[in-house]
Amino acid sequence: MDDQDRIRLTGAVRELAPELARRAEEIEAARELPVDLLDRLRAAGCFRMFVPRSHGGYDADPHTGLTVLEALARADGSTGWTVMIGAETPHLLAMLSRDQFDKLYAHGPDVVVAGGFAPQGRAELADGGFQVTGRWAFASGSRHADWIFGNCVLTGDGQPLPGPAGQPVEVRSMLLPAGQVTVADTWHALGLRGTGSHDVRADWVYCPVERSFDLFAGVPCVPGPGFVAPLAQFVLHLGAVAVGIAQGALDDTVALLDGDRRRLYARQPLADSPAFRERLGRADLHVRAARALLRSLADDLFRAAHDGGPVALAGLQPRISASLPWVTEIATAAVDACYRAAGGGAARDSSPVQRRFRDIHTFSQHAAAAEGWLGNNGSQLLGRPVELAY
Repeated sequence: MDDQDRIRLTGAVRELAPELARRAEEIEAARELPVDLLDRLRAAGCFRMFVPRSHGGYDADPHTGLTVLEALARADGSTGWTVMIGAETPHLLAMLSRDQFDKLYAHGPDVVVAGGFAPQGRAELADGGFQVTGRWAFASGSRHADWIFGNCVLTGDGQPLPGPAGQPVEVRSMLLPAGQVTVADTWHALGLRGTGSHDVRADWVYCPVERSFDLFAGVPCVPGPGFVAPLAQFVLHLGAVAVGIAQGALDDTVALLDGDRRRLYARQPLADSPAFRERLGRADLHVRAARALLRSLADDLFRAAHDGGPVALAGLQPRISASLPWVTEIATAAVDACYRAAGGGAARDSSPVQRRFRDIHTFSQHAAAAEGWLGNNGSQLLGRPVELAY
């Protein structure tokens, strides 16, 4: 990514952020991003930031990617999340053959894929491909996606096929045209309400074998460190959204308490309370630490991808997978502190602090933020086997 593209992308996001914040209630009410905002995010280059320059994208460096995603989530959590999911598209599509990758980007760099990671579908062997049926939950941004992917258990004559290396079943990702998939209106949620994370359903849709891929063991067809370990990068990008939500809550709280606001019966404004100042200062430092960790790990990942080879990458991934539950814990604690400081007004749906509270607690339920991932880092430190690491 050259300096001109970096300035163009970050500047466009900075210019758009105040409008995203102003329209956060509208985004929540719509339960997805309005079309005009999607168009502006697309024009800003948000969905092409990780697309290779050879295909019209920015090929953003890791720090720029984290900066953009955090800035969007700082303005509005749902926008940050939706863009993060859509921007991962080239990392998914790179698991296809290079010929297929080139075809999918032949008409421009702003291709968007949505879908579900859980293997909630079935792919029955058919001539030259698969007949795909299933229903996948949490397909964020599904109404504006060009393609839908879903992980499926492969079957032959209705029976699951055994997986490689002793796995009980074989699972592959299927890429289907969005027009052949039904979006079920299911996204009625506590937080991140504007992400359009509906269920998607396929009813025996044909998928040629060349549009299927192995998400977890596949080899990317695009060279360069940006396409190595895509799931590890996904974890870091998730973390940037959590940090953005927390930073937005801190911003909202400071703005709310800039004046004579005080608790009922309190003798001094809350902003003059030493105890509150300590909590606020601690929360700020924790969010800064979380941000710094993500950037440090992104540097480590790109260094390992560029110079270290498979062994270095394998050694780093448990720490990256463990980072997200820690970052989520830090971000959630910071938002909780802001919510308590905001008083009774934060109980109202119109409160931006309440929205941050709901967003981060919804975020914390993501599988990649589960505390169990912390054990991977401990296992690595102890020289014990790691069961699974992004």
